[in-house]
Amino acid sequence: MPYAIDLFCGAGGMSEGIIQAGFHILFSSDINEDVQKTYMNRHEQLGFIQNYNTYFHRGDIRELNGEFIWNVIRHLRIFTDGEQQEPQEIDAVFGGPPCQGFSRAGRRDPNDPRNLLFKEYLRVVREINPRYVVMENVEGFNDTKFYGFEGVTGQVYENGSLAPEILRNEFHLIGYNTLEPRVLDASDYGVPQRRRRVIFIAYRNGEIEPRYPEPIYNDYNRLTVLDAIGDLIRDENLREVINPQLTDYQIASRRGRTPTINGNTINSNGNIYNNDISNHLPLIVERFSLFREGEDGTLVRRRILSEGIDISEKSHLLNECCNKLGISREELIQRFRTGEVNEEMLDVILTRKSIRTRLNRNRPALTVVTLPDDYISPFENRVFSVREMARLQSFDDSFIFLGKRTTGGDRRRVEVPQYTQVGNAVPPLLAKAIASEIMKAITRGL
Repeated sequence: MPYAIDLFCGAGGMSEGIIQAGFHILFSSDINEDVQKTYMNRHEQLGFIQNYNTYFHRGDIRELNGEFIWNVIRHLRIFTDGEQQEPQEIDAVFGGPPCQGFSRAGRRDPNDPRNLLFKEYLRVVREINPRYVVMENVEGFNDTKFYGFEGVTGQVYENGSLAPEILRNEFHLIGYNTLEPRVLDASDYGVPQRRRRVIFIAYRNGEIEPRYPEPIYNDYNRLTVLDAIGDLIRDENLREVINPQLTDYQIASRRGRTPTINGNTINSNGNIYNNDISNHLPLIVERFSLFREGEDGTLVRRRILSEGIDISEKSHLLNECCNKLGISREELIQRFRTGEVNEEMLDVILTRKSIRTRLNRNRPALTVVTLPDDYISPFENRVFSVREMARLQSFDDSFIFLGKRTTGGDRRRVEVPQYTQVGNAVPPLLAKAIASEIMKAITRGL
């Protein structure tokens, strides 16, 4: 079985796909304690036991080196006890350096120290010298420029070199060929979510050139939000009407896709973990009810202004507007019905959060994010549970996310709650599609 390493592994989305593709993960690493608990618990479920046949290291990649990794691998008991022959090389290293510094969502800072973690990734790759390398990042990486960037071999890149150009040249300098970087959409590979990520694939000089995975789905048959989570609707009567029988995707999620070390999969046996939902205040429920499927806050505002809206039955919203605006209920009802409202009135009834969106049940989800209140369920007036988000990412139902469900404020700088673990993950089925192509190149070379 080919051997792999997963760096910046997070809760384990990439690892799920790597294992599904047939790799044995010998070493994985991440800096956060919350994701460590989730990752190690999942791998114990799958039969990957710490110090026996795998090793998870929690720490900063800047303090990690190839000598340490090789020493850990060689001292795994499956090798020291003679159960398997000690590997002489690693077949593939996978990793997704933190992407916040490259993100197109919000302000980008070219001096963000997280931008330099991909250099540390290259350094570790150089020291491990695997046959194949995969790196995943956000699209913003493609148009990020560096000035005076010093590579792992000491070469300095002046005059605003683009990150992909630096990356490809750096791989060349350490003995690797590269494929042209490509942006892949997870929905093309069985993930019920529109999630575009740039993928870099490198292969050591002398190895067989791999390929990018070909899309499996297209605009006519992509999996939808309904396909993914229709069976998790809370209202039983509504669920029986909308999702009368399990879809193939729902069945696969329950049965499990990721094999254990013995080749079996873990059936959730009907247990839906991480499926608690928030108890929204009546005011919030009424606010969510204003959104039609596919609408974000900006579109709702435009519709109110152009068509008007009936809020006569929204007693909590009416009370909120009356108290904050000093306008009578009758006048509010009339003005919203005719669309004769101002920005202050819209801010009170909707808040200023224009990004909030009610997903469309008949389309793939928008990119899963780390904040639960960005999206509204198309079926009920509430946000999604952690499990529903995980389904949209293509995690098995048996995959349990540990730690706090959510957190806020300054704690978000150090804590990685369940919603964030899901939102930051590489979708397992996207990872599987990529890792399977690396596996094909390895087997072609046998």
